Parts: sequence; C-alpha cells; structure tokens
Amino acid sequence: MTDSKAARHVLVSGGSRGLGRCLVEALLADGWAVSTFSRSPTDFTRGLEAAPGFLFAPADASDPESLRRFVALAVQRLGPPFGLVNCAGQAVEGVLPAMAPELIDRVLATNLAGALHLTRAVLRAMLVGGDGGSIVNVSSIIGQRGYAGLSAYAATKGGMDAMTRALARELGPRSIRVNSVAPGYLETEMTHGLDDAQRRQIVRRTPLGRLGRPEDVVGTVRFLLSDASRFVTGQVITVDGGITC
Repeated sequence: MTDSKAARHVLVSGGSRGLGRCLVEALLADGWAVSTFSRSPTDFTRGLEAAPGFLFAPADASDPESLRRFVALAVQRLGPPFGLVNCAGQAVEGVLPAMAPELIDRVLATNLAGALHLTRAVLRAMLVGGDGGSIVNVSSIIGQRGYAGLSAYAATKGGMDAMTRALARELGPRSIRVNSVAPGYLETEMTHGLDDAQRRQIVRRTPLGRLGRPEDVVGTVRFLLSDASRFVTGQVITVDGGITC
C-alpha cells in the first residue's frame, strides 16, 4: 500500500485458507492491521498468532451473533475498521429439484445473509470512526452468467453484487466506497471437485488459457481498499482470465 494510511484496520472474512489466506498475507505485507475469522483455526492462522497488527478468532459466518462478537473483539484489539473484505463463502453444487432444503438454507446463510450481517456490524463501527472506508465483496462470475447445477450459489453471489450497488448509493455520502470483485474459476478448495474434463473445458474457454490462482485476485482487492480507488464505487470488477468476455 503506497498511500499514507498504512496502519488502517481491515477485516477479512474467511481468511484461514484459499483466497482469504492470500489476502491476509498480502495486506499484512502492505502494512495493514488485519483481523480475520473462520470456523476453526488452521496452521496458517496459528503461525500468525504473535504477528503484530493481526487478530484471528473463530466465528461462524452463518451466525449473526457470532459475527457481532467477532467484530466487537476486532474493534477492541485493532480499532474501527477502515476496510472490510467479504470473502467467506461456501460452494454447493447440484440440480435444484434434488437439493436438500437445509443445504440451500446453509449456503444462503453463509454467503449472502452472513455478508449482510457482517457488513452491518462493521458499518456500525466504521461510521463511528468517521474516516470513511472501503468495502469489497468477493462475488463470482457464477452470479453474472449462471451455470447449471449452481443456482443456489449463483443466487448468493448475484445478491452480493446487488448489495454492492445499493450500499454504494447508501454510503457514498459518508465517504464509504463499496465494490465487488467477481473471480472466475480459481485453483482453491472450492474447485477441487472439478473432474479433468470439466477443468479442460474451463481452460479451453478461458482466453488466458488457465484457471486463476488466488493471487490473481489480490491486486484488485488491494486497489479497491487503497486511496488509489477513491473515486470508484458501486462497481463489479471481473477477474476471470477473459472467460466471460
């Protein structure tokens, strides 16, 4: 981070693995104070326990009270957040008529309702801070284009982009920017279920000729958190190697 606000606090949901882990590593390297949570610690979060300006505590993205407690702890330890990255998510696959109702409820509670509840809790602290801020919602190209077998997941990610646009209008007068980053298929735990034929098809349809990596998304999130994007809000920035072009 090249601007003068390097000590600001950013909260990253789901920062223990995958894209969330890459974001935590990059933001700490940039000089941010970073708080993050997942349902349980990992070797990665344990290894950072003594790092200055870092906080990990267990929390459940589908439980509003758990999120409220985590935000209160993060504010107590690191101060009001300037940034929020809604990265926690759960991928579910299956045709809708055969999908268990509890699975639909779980993905909605984690991916969409969880992002709303967490954003609400963070905003209550952010607005008190009075320093403006930046919210980045990690959505997906699935929410833009739709893919068979991913209707519940697509609903949550499309909802996040709608939330981005509405909150950008709501919070702009308070100097809080809200944007989405919509990754394509990334090499993370969420795509480990793809078989070889599915992976080859995705690669063939991608102009850059490969699946993405979490680090391919990090730069866009860093930009949206930084003062370099101070006139960017309400946008959905697609990072997918060109598969949707």
